[in-house]
Amino acid sequence: MTDVPTDLLDRLRAHGQDHVLAGWQDLPRARRAAFVAQLSAVDLAELAALAARAHDAHPPPTDLAPIPVAPADPSPADLARGEEALRRGEVAALMVAGGQGSRLGFDKPKGMYPVGPVSGATLFQLHAEKILALGRRYGKPVPFLVMTSPATDGDTRDYFREHRFFGLRPSDVIFFQQGTMPAVDAATGRLLLEEPGKLFLSPNGHGGTLTALAECGVLAELKTRGVRHVYYFQVDNPLLKVCDPGFVGRHVAADSEASSKVVFKEKPEEKVGVFAVVGGRCGLIEYSDLPKDLAAAREPDGTLRFRAGSPAIHLFSLAFLDRVTSTGGLPYHVARKAVPYWDPEALATVAPTTPNALKFERFVFDALPLADRWLAVEARRAEEFAPLKNASGADSAETVRAALVAEHARWLAAAGVRTGGHPVEVSPLFALDADALKRQIPAGFQVTGPTHLR
Repeated sequence: MTDVPTDLLDRLRAHGQDHVLAGWQDLPRARRAAFVAQLSAVDLAELAALAARAHDAHPPPTDLAPIPVAPADPSPADLARGEEALRRGEVAALMVAGGQGSRLGFDKPKGMYPVGPVSGATLFQLHAEKILALGRRYGKPVPFLVMTSPATDGDTRDYFREHRFFGLRPSDVIFFQQGTMPAVDAATGRLLLEEPGKLFLSPNGHGGTLTALAECGVLAELKTRGVRHVYYFQVDNPLLKVCDPGFVGRHVAADSEASSKVVFKEKPEEKVGVFAVVGGRCGLIEYSDLPKDLAAAREPDGTLRFRAGSPAIHLFSLAFLDRVTSTGGLPYHVARKAVPYWDPEALATVAPTTPNALKFERFVFDALPLADRWLAVEARRAEEFAPLKNASGADSAETVRAALVAEHARWLAAAGVRTGGHPVEVSPLFALDADALKRQIPAGFQVTGPTHLR
Protein backbone atom coordinates (compact mmCIF):
# COMPACT_ATOMS: atom_id res chain seq x y z
CA MET A 1 0.00 0.00 0.00
CA THR A 2 2.91 2.27 -0.65
CA ASP A 3 0.82 4.57 -2.84
CA VAL A 4 -1.95 5.11 -0.26
CA PRO A 5 -1.47 8.65 1.07
CA THR A 6 0.03 8.43 4.55
CA ASP A 7 -2.48 10.78 6.15
CA LEU A 8 -5.40 8.81 4.70
CA LEU A 9 -3.96 5.49 5.85
CA ASP A 10 -3.43 6.91 9.34
CA ARG A 11 -7.02 8.16 9.52
CA LEU A 12 -8.44 4.85 8.34
CA ARG A 13 -6.42 2.94 10.91
CA ALA A 14 -7.31 5.37 13.71
CA HIS A 15 -11.02 4.80 13.06
CA GLY A 16 -10.75 1.05 12.46
CA GLN A 17 -11.71 1.42 8.80
CA ASP A 18 -8.56 0.16 7.04
CA HIS A 19 -10.40 -3.04 6.04
CA VAL A 20 -11.61 -1.14 2.98
CA LEU A 21 -8.09 -1.37 1.53
CA ALA A 22 -8.23 -5.17 1.23
CA GLY A 23 -7.25 -6.11 -2.31
CA TRP A 24 -5.65 -2.70 -2.90
CA GLN A 25 -2.75 -4.11 -4.89
CA ASP A 26 -5.16 -5.77 -7.35
CA LEU A 27 -6.93 -2.52 -8.22
CA PRO A 28 -6.07 -0.75 -11.49
CA ARG A 29 -4.21 2.53 -11.06
CA ALA A 30 -7.23 4.64 -12.10
CA ARG A 31 -9.50 2.82 -9.63
CA ARG A 32 -6.97 3.42 -6.84
CA ALA A 33 -6.95 7.15 -7.56
CA ALA A 34 -10.74 7.30 -7.60
CA PHE A 35 -10.95 5.32 -4.36
CA VAL A 36 -8.47 7.61 -2.63
CA ALA A 37 -10.57 10.60 -3.66
CA GLN A 38 -13.74 8.90 -2.41
CA LEU A 39 -12.20 7.96 0.94
CA SER A 40 -10.61 11.38 1.42
CA ALA A 41 -14.03 13.02 1.14
CA VAL A 42 -15.45 11.01 4.06
CA ASP A 43 -15.46 12.63 7.49
CA LEU A 44 -14.63 9.49 9.47
CA ALA A 45 -15.01 11.18 12.85
CA GLU A 46 -18.49 12.43 11.96
CA LEU A 47 -19.44 9.00 10.63
CA ALA A 48 -18.31 7.33 13.85
CA ALA A 49 -20.32 9.77 15.94
CA LEU A 50 -23.44 9.23 13.82
CA ALA A 51 -23.12 5.46 14.07
CA ALA A 52 -22.68 5.68 17.84
CA ARG A 53 -25.88 7.72 18.17
CA ALA A 54 -27.88 5.21 16.12
CA HIS A 55 -28.60 3.23 19.25
CA ASP A 56 -29.81 6.22 21.29
CA ALA A 57 -33.44 6.27 22.35
CA HIS A 58 -35.65 8.85 20.66
CA PRO A 59 -38.49 9.94 22.96
CA PRO A 60 -41.74 11.02 21.30
CA PRO A 61 -42.11 14.76 20.69
CA THR A 62 -43.62 16.85 23.47
CA ASP A 63 -44.91 20.40 23.83
CA LEU A 64 -46.98 20.10 20.64
CA ALA A 65 -49.80 22.36 19.54
CA PRO A 66 -51.79 22.47 16.28
CA ILE A 67 -50.27 24.84 13.77
CA PRO A 68 -52.30 27.85 12.60
CA VAL A 69 -53.08 27.48 8.90
CA ALA A 70 -54.09 30.33 6.61
CA PRO A 71 -57.02 29.57 4.27
CA ALA A 72 -56.37 28.46 0.70
CA ASP A 73 -57.57 31.56 -1.14
CA PRO A 74 -55.22 34.57 -1.06
CA SER A 75 -56.41 38.16 -0.87
CA PRO A 76 -56.19 40.27 -4.02
CA ALA A 77 -53.36 42.22 -2.37
CA ASP A 78 -51.36 39.05 -1.66
CA LEU A 79 -51.92 37.78 -5.20
CA ALA A 80 -50.67 41.09 -6.57
CA ARG A 81 -47.57 40.93 -4.34
CA GLY A 82 -46.73 37.47 -5.62
CA GLU A 83 -47.23 38.44 -9.23
CA GLU A 84 -44.98 41.46 -8.78
CA ALA A 85 -42.26 39.25 -7.25
CA LEU A 86 -42.46 37.03 -10.34
CA ARG A 87 -42.32 40.05 -12.67
CA ARG A 88 -39.15 41.19 -10.90
CA GLY A 89 -37.58 37.75 -11.29
CA GLU A 90 -37.31 37.23 -7.54
CA VAL A 91 -38.58 33.63 -7.46
CA ALA A 92 -36.71 30.45 -8.47
CA ALA A 93 -38.26 26.97 -8.72
CA LEU A 94 -36.39 24.09 -7.08
CA MET A 95 -37.39 20.56 -8.10
CA VAL A 96 -36.10 17.59 -6.10
CA ALA A 97 -35.54 14.85 -8.69
CA GLY A 98 -32.95 12.50 -7.28
CA GLY A 99 -35.11 9.37 -7.20
CA GLN A 100 -35.34 6.48 -9.61
CA GLY A 101 -38.68 5.00 -10.67
CA SER A 102 -37.85 1.55 -9.31
CA ARG A 103 -41.02 1.32 -7.17
CA LEU A 104 -42.97 1.94 -10.38
CA GLY A 105 -41.16 -0.83 -12.25
CA PHE A 106 -39.35 1.91 -14.19
CA ASP A 107 -35.55 1.86 -14.51
CA LYS A 108 -35.10 5.56 -15.29
CA PRO A 109 -35.35 8.75 -13.20
CA LYS A 110 -38.88 9.10 -11.87
CA GLY A 111 -39.17 12.46 -13.64
CA MET A 112 -39.12 10.63 -16.99
CA TYR A 113 -42.26 8.66 -16.11
CA PRO A 114 -45.25 9.48 -18.38
CA VAL A 115 -48.29 10.72 -16.47
CA GLY A 116 -50.12 12.98 -18.95
CA PRO A 117 -53.57 11.32 -19.16
CA VAL A 118 -53.98 12.13 -22.87
CA SER A 119 -50.59 13.45 -24.02
CA GLY A 120 -48.38 10.94 -22.21
CA ALA A 121 -46.24 13.90 -21.04
CA THR A 122 -43.65 13.05 -18.39
CA LEU A 123 -43.33 14.61 -14.97
CA PHE A 124 -40.30 16.55 -16.18
CA GLN A 125 -42.21 17.93 -19.16
CA LEU A 126 -45.23 19.04 -17.13
CA HIS A 127 -43.12 20.88 -14.55
CA ALA A 128 -40.84 22.47 -17.17
CA GLU A 129 -43.83 23.69 -19.19
CA LYS A 130 -45.40 25.24 -16.09
CA ILE A 131 -42.19 27.16 -15.50
CA LEU A 132 -41.98 28.21 -19.14
CA ALA A 133 -45.61 29.41 -19.01
CA LEU A 134 -44.91 31.39 -15.83
CA GLY A 135 -42.00 33.14 -17.50
CA ARG A 136 -44.19 34.05 -20.47
CA ARG A 137 -47.03 35.27 -18.25
CA TYR A 138 -44.90 37.54 -16.09
CA GLY A 139 -42.29 38.57 -18.62
CA LYS A 140 -39.32 37.27 -16.64
CA PRO A 141 -37.77 33.79 -16.80
CA VAL A 142 -38.04 31.69 -13.64
CA PRO A 143 -34.72 29.95 -12.87
CA PHE A 144 -35.40 26.21 -12.78
CA LEU A 145 -33.16 24.38 -10.32
CA VAL A 146 -33.12 20.62 -10.90
CA MET A 147 -31.58 18.59 -8.09
CA THR A 148 -30.39 15.18 -9.24
CA SER A 149 -28.48 12.33 -7.61
CA PRO A 150 -25.55 10.27 -8.90
CA ALA A 151 -28.11 7.69 -10.06
CA THR A 152 -30.24 10.16 -12.05
CA ASP A 153 -27.90 12.97 -13.07
CA GLY A 154 -26.70 11.72 -16.45
CA ASP A 155 -30.08 10.50 -17.67
CA THR A 156 -31.80 13.69 -16.48
CA ARG A 157 -29.37 16.03 -18.23
CA ASP A 158 -29.54 13.96 -21.42
CA TYR A 159 -33.34 13.96 -21.33
CA PHE A 160 -33.57 17.73 -21.04
CA ARG A 161 -31.06 18.20 -23.85
CA GLU A 162 -32.87 15.72 -26.11
CA HIS A 163 -36.11 17.68 -25.60
CA ARG A 164 -34.46 21.08 -26.05
CA PHE A 165 -35.14 21.93 -22.41
CA PHE A 166 -38.88 21.96 -23.22
CA GLY A 167 -38.59 25.49 -24.59
CA LEU A 168 -36.69 26.93 -21.62
CA ARG A 169 -33.39 28.68 -22.15
CA PRO A 170 -30.62 26.23 -21.21
CA SER A 171 -29.01 28.94 -19.07
CA ASP A 172 -32.19 29.08 -16.96
CA VAL A 173 -32.10 25.35 -16.15
CA ILE A 174 -29.52 24.73 -13.44
CA PHE A 175 -28.66 21.13 -12.61
CA PHE A 176 -26.90 20.22 -9.38
CA GLN A 177 -26.34 16.98 -7.48
CA GLN A 178 -27.24 16.21 -3.92
CA GLY A 179 -24.51 14.76 -1.76
CA THR A 180 -23.98 11.17 -0.70
CA MET A 181 -23.12 9.38 2.53
CA PRO A 182 -21.46 6.01 3.09
CA ALA A 183 -23.40 3.18 4.67
CA VAL A 184 -21.87 1.35 7.62
CA ASP A 185 -22.40 -2.05 9.20
CA ALA A 186 -25.04 -1.68 11.93
CA ALA A 187 -23.19 -3.92 14.38
CA THR A 188 -19.61 -2.72 13.92
CA GLY A 189 -19.83 0.75 12.32
CA ARG A 190 -17.43 -0.41 9.59
CA LEU A 191 -17.71 1.10 6.13
CA LEU A 192 -19.43 -1.11 3.57
CA LEU A 193 -18.08 -1.63 0.07
CA GLU A 194 -20.16 -1.89 -3.07
CA GLU A 195 -17.26 -3.66 -4.78
CA PRO A 196 -13.47 -3.72 -4.32
CA GLY A 197 -12.20 -0.16 -4.33
CA LYS A 198 -15.63 1.47 -4.11
CA LEU A 199 -17.66 2.49 -1.06
CA PHE A 200 -21.38 1.86 -0.87
CA LEU A 201 -22.81 5.37 -1.08
CA SER A 202 -26.43 6.55 -1.04
CA PRO A 203 -28.03 9.98 -1.46
CA ASN A 204 -27.99 12.01 1.74
CA GLY A 205 -31.74 12.74 1.75
CA HIS A 206 -33.88 15.62 0.53
CA GLY A 207 -32.44 17.78 3.29
CA GLY A 208 -29.11 17.48 1.50
CA THR A 209 -30.67 19.63 -1.21
CA LEU A 210 -30.06 22.76 0.82
CA THR A 211 -26.41 21.98 1.50
CA ALA A 212 -25.86 21.10 -2.15
CA LEU A 213 -27.30 24.47 -3.22
CA ALA A 214 -24.49 26.17 -1.36
CA GLU A 215 -21.71 23.69 -2.15
CA CYS A 216 -22.46 23.70 -5.89
CA GLY A 217 -22.50 27.49 -6.06
CA VAL A 218 -26.20 27.72 -6.90
CA LEU A 219 -27.06 30.06 -4.01
CA ALA A 220 -24.33 32.44 -5.13
CA GLU A 221 -25.63 32.38 -8.70
CA LEU A 222 -29.19 33.06 -7.56
CA LYS A 223 -28.00 36.13 -5.68
CA THR A 224 -26.42 37.53 -8.83
CA ARG A 225 -29.73 36.98 -10.66
CA GLY A 226 -31.67 38.93 -8.05
CA VAL A 227 -33.59 35.93 -6.72
CA ARG A 228 -34.97 36.36 -3.20
CA HIS A 229 -37.20 33.30 -2.76
CA VAL A 230 -36.85 29.59 -3.65
CA TYR A 231 -39.97 27.50 -4.29
CA TYR A 232 -39.21 23.90 -3.26
CA PHE A 233 -41.20 20.92 -4.58
CA GLN A 234 -40.78 17.24 -5.41
CA VAL A 235 -40.86 15.88 -8.94
CA ASP A 236 -43.55 13.28 -8.28
CA ASN A 237 -46.48 15.70 -7.77
CA PRO A 238 -47.65 16.99 -11.18
CA LEU A 239 -50.77 18.62 -9.77
CA LEU A 240 -48.96 21.29 -7.76
CA LYS A 241 -49.02 24.99 -8.64
CA VAL A 242 -45.37 25.79 -9.30
CA CYS A 243 -44.43 29.20 -7.89
CA ASP A 244 -48.07 29.84 -7.01
CA PRO A 245 -48.27 33.67 -6.96
CA GLY A 246 -50.87 33.72 -4.17
CA PHE A 247 -48.59 31.66 -1.94
CA VAL A 248 -45.58 33.76 -2.90
CA GLY A 249 -47.48 36.94 -2.06
CA ARG A 250 -48.44 35.72 1.40
CA HIS A 251 -44.86 34.66 2.05
CA VAL A 252 -43.63 38.13 1.04
CA ALA A 253 -46.29 39.96 3.05
CA ALA A 254 -45.44 37.99 6.19
CA ASP A 255 -41.69 38.50 5.64
CA SER A 256 -41.55 34.74 6.18
CA GLU A 257 -38.27 32.85 6.11
CA ALA A 258 -39.89 29.45 5.55
CA SER A 259 -43.46 28.99 4.33
CA SER A 260 -45.18 25.65 3.77
CA LYS A 261 -48.31 24.42 2.08
CA VAL A 262 -50.60 22.16 4.08
CA VAL A 263 -52.98 19.41 2.94
CA PHE A 264 -55.47 18.50 5.64
CA LYS A 265 -55.48 14.86 6.72
CA GLU A 266 -58.77 13.04 6.54
CA LYS A 267 -57.81 9.93 8.53
CA PRO A 268 -55.44 9.47 11.50
CA GLU A 269 -53.59 6.63 9.76
CA GLU A 270 -52.58 8.62 6.66
CA LYS A 271 -48.84 8.21 6.19
CA VAL A 272 -47.90 11.84 5.89
CA GLY A 273 -45.82 14.11 8.10
CA VAL A 274 -47.80 16.55 10.24
CA PHE A 275 -47.01 20.20 10.88
CA ALA A 276 -47.23 21.33 14.48
CA VAL A 277 -45.98 24.07 16.74
CA VAL A 278 -43.14 22.48 18.70
CA GLY A 279 -41.72 24.53 21.53
CA GLY A 280 -43.11 27.67 19.94
CA ARG A 281 -41.59 27.02 16.51
CA CYS A 282 -42.80 25.46 13.28
CA GLY A 283 -41.99 21.78 13.12
CA LEU A 284 -42.94 18.70 11.17
CA ILE A 285 -43.53 15.39 12.93
CA GLU A 286 -43.12 12.17 10.94
CA TYR A 287 -46.31 10.12 11.00
CA SER A 288 -44.49 7.27 12.73
CA ASP A 289 -43.36 9.61 15.54
CA LEU A 290 -46.74 11.19 16.28
CA PRO A 291 -48.25 9.41 19.33
CA LYS A 292 -51.40 7.50 18.39
CA ASP A 293 -53.56 9.38 20.87
CA LEU A 294 -52.56 12.70 19.35
CA ALA A 295 -52.94 11.40 15.79
CA ALA A 296 -56.53 10.36 16.60
CA ALA A 297 -57.47 13.43 18.69
CA ARG A 298 -60.31 15.50 17.25
CA GLU A 299 -61.64 19.02 17.60
CA PRO A 300 -65.26 19.67 18.68
CA ASP A 301 -66.26 19.93 14.99
CA GLY A 302 -64.93 16.42 14.34
CA THR A 303 -61.82 17.37 12.39
CA LEU A 304 -58.48 15.93 13.41
CA ARG A 305 -56.64 18.12 15.87
CA PHE A 306 -53.27 17.43 14.24
CA ARG A 307 -54.35 17.34 10.62
CA ALA A 308 -51.91 19.68 8.86
CA GLY A 309 -50.28 17.16 6.52
CA SER A 310 -47.22 18.01 4.44
CA PRO A 311 -47.29 17.77 0.62
CA ALA A 312 -43.57 18.76 0.63
CA ILE A 313 -44.13 22.21 -0.90
CA HIS A 314 -42.08 24.96 0.73
CA LEU A 315 -41.00 28.50 -0.02
CA PHE A 316 -37.71 29.65 1.49
CA SER A 317 -36.15 33.08 1.54
CA LEU A 318 -32.70 33.06 0.00
CA ALA A 319 -31.28 34.81 3.07
CA PHE A 320 -32.64 31.99 5.25
CA LEU A 321 -31.07 29.30 3.05
CA ASP A 322 -27.79 31.18 3.20
CA ARG A 323 -27.94 31.19 7.00
CA VAL A 324 -28.88 27.51 7.31
CA THR A 325 -26.18 26.28 4.94
CA SER A 326 -23.44 28.50 6.36
CA THR A 327 -23.78 26.86 9.78
CA GLY A 328 -23.07 23.28 8.69
CA GLY A 329 -26.41 22.22 7.27
CA LEU A 330 -29.15 20.08 8.77
CA PRO A 331 -28.71 17.13 11.16
CA TYR A 332 -28.54 13.54 9.95
CA HIS A 333 -31.16 10.90 10.70
CA VAL A 334 -30.33 7.21 10.83
CA ALA A 335 -32.20 4.53 8.88
CA ARG A 336 -31.66 0.78 9.17
CA LYS A 337 -31.68 -0.87 5.77
CA ALA A 338 -30.77 -4.15 4.07
CA VAL A 339 -27.70 -3.22 2.02
CA PRO A 340 -25.85 -5.66 -0.27
CA TYR A 341 -22.10 -5.34 0.14
CA TRP A 342 -18.81 -6.82 -0.95
CA ASP A 343 -17.13 -8.75 1.86
CA PRO A 344 -13.35 -8.29 1.59
CA GLU A 345 -12.72 -11.35 3.76
CA ALA A 346 -15.00 -13.74 1.88
CA LEU A 347 -14.13 -12.06 -1.46
CA ALA A 348 -17.82 -12.21 -2.37
CA THR A 349 -20.93 -10.06 -2.48
CA VAL A 350 -23.39 -10.60 0.38
CA ALA A 351 -27.10 -9.82 -0.10
CA PRO A 352 -28.81 -9.61 3.33
CA THR A 353 -32.58 -10.05 3.55
CA THR A 354 -32.88 -8.19 6.86
CA PRO A 355 -31.50 -4.75 7.84
CA ASN A 356 -27.75 -4.97 8.29
CA ALA A 357 -26.64 -1.41 7.68
CA LEU A 358 -27.06 2.17 8.80
CA LYS A 359 -27.79 4.88 6.24
CA PHE A 360 -27.65 8.58 7.03
CA GLU A 361 -30.06 11.14 5.60
CA ARG A 362 -30.96 14.79 6.06
CA PHE A 363 -34.61 15.91 5.96
CA VAL A 364 -35.59 19.29 4.57
CA PHE A 365 -38.26 19.79 7.23
CA ASP A 366 -35.52 20.07 9.85
CA ALA A 367 -34.96 23.56 8.45
CA LEU A 368 -38.41 24.72 9.55
CA PRO A 369 -37.71 25.12 13.30
CA LEU A 370 -34.71 27.31 12.40
CA ALA A 371 -36.98 29.96 10.89
CA ASP A 372 -37.79 32.92 13.11
CA ARG A 373 -40.74 33.87 10.89
CA TRP A 374 -42.83 31.15 9.27
CA LEU A 375 -46.16 30.57 7.61
CA ALA A 376 -48.47 27.63 6.83
CA VAL A 377 -51.10 27.90 4.07
CA GLU A 378 -53.81 25.43 3.11
CA ALA A 379 -53.58 23.67 -0.26
CA ARG A 380 -56.72 21.92 -1.47
CA ARG A 381 -55.88 18.27 -1.95
CA ALA A 382 -57.87 17.89 -5.18
CA GLU A 383 -56.10 20.90 -6.70
CA GLU A 384 -52.51 20.49 -5.55
CA PHE A 385 -51.63 17.02 -4.29
CA ALA A 386 -51.48 13.88 -6.43
CA PRO A 387 -48.12 12.20 -5.71
CA LEU A 388 -46.79 9.32 -7.77
CA LYS A 389 -45.38 6.75 -5.33
CA ASN A 390 -46.63 3.27 -6.18
CA ALA A 391 -47.00 0.96 -9.17
CA SER A 392 -50.67 0.33 -8.37
CA GLY A 393 -53.37 1.31 -5.91
CA ALA A 394 -53.14 4.59 -3.99
CA ASP A 395 -50.72 7.22 -5.27
CA SER A 396 -50.17 5.35 -8.52
CA ALA A 397 -50.04 6.50 -12.13
CA GLU A 398 -53.74 5.65 -12.37
CA THR A 399 -54.72 7.94 -9.48
CA VAL A 400 -52.40 10.71 -10.66
CA ARG A 401 -53.88 10.72 -14.15
CA ALA A 402 -57.40 10.65 -12.71
CA ALA A 403 -56.58 13.68 -10.54
CA LEU A 404 -55.24 15.60 -13.55
CA VAL A 405 -58.32 14.77 -15.60
CA ALA A 406 -60.63 15.82 -12.74
CA GLU A 407 -58.82 19.13 -12.27
CA HIS A 408 -58.91 20.00 -15.95
CA ALA A 409 -62.56 18.92 -16.21
CA ARG A 410 -63.35 21.41 -13.42
CA TRP A 411 -61.56 24.15 -15.37
CA LEU A 412 -63.57 23.34 -18.49
CA ALA A 413 -66.83 23.22 -16.52
CA ALA A 414 -66.08 26.70 -15.16
CA ALA A 415 -65.73 27.80 -18.78
CA GLY A 416 -69.09 26.26 -19.64
CA VAL A 417 -67.69 23.18 -21.40
CA ARG A 418 -68.90 19.69 -20.56
CA THR A 419 -66.52 16.78 -21.03
CA GLY A 420 -69.11 14.01 -21.29
CA GLY A 421 -66.82 11.83 -19.19
CA HIS A 422 -64.04 11.91 -21.78
CA PRO A 423 -60.47 12.25 -20.49
CA VAL A 424 -59.20 15.81 -20.86
CA GLU A 425 -55.80 17.37 -20.35
CA VAL A 426 -54.76 21.02 -20.48
CA SER A 427 -51.13 21.76 -21.29
CA PRO A 428 -49.57 24.42 -19.04
CA LEU A 429 -48.62 26.19 -22.27
CA PHE A 430 -52.35 26.52 -23.11
CA ALA A 431 -53.49 27.61 -19.65
CA LEU A 432 -52.04 27.59 -16.14
CA ASP A 433 -55.37 27.88 -14.35
CA ALA A 434 -59.13 27.98 -14.79
CA ASP A 435 -59.29 31.73 -15.42
CA ALA A 436 -56.65 31.52 -18.16
CA LEU A 437 -58.48 28.58 -19.72
CA LYS A 438 -61.74 30.53 -19.83
CA ARG A 439 -59.97 33.33 -21.71
CA GLN A 440 -58.28 30.91 -24.12
CA ILE A 441 -61.04 28.49 -24.97
CA PRO A 442 -62.61 29.07 -28.41
CA ALA A 443 -66.29 30.00 -28.55
CA GLY A 444 -68.48 26.96 -29.05
CA PHE A 445 -65.71 24.52 -28.13
CA GLN A 446 -66.92 20.98 -27.45
CA VAL A 447 -65.31 17.83 -26.07
CA THR A 448 -66.25 14.81 -28.18
CA GLY A 449 -63.47 12.40 -27.22
CA PRO A 450 -60.10 12.30 -25.42
CA THR A 451 -58.88 15.90 -25.60
CA HIS A 452 -55.51 17.56 -25.10
CA LEU A 453 -55.54 21.34 -25.21
CA ARG A 454 -52.08 22.63 -26.08
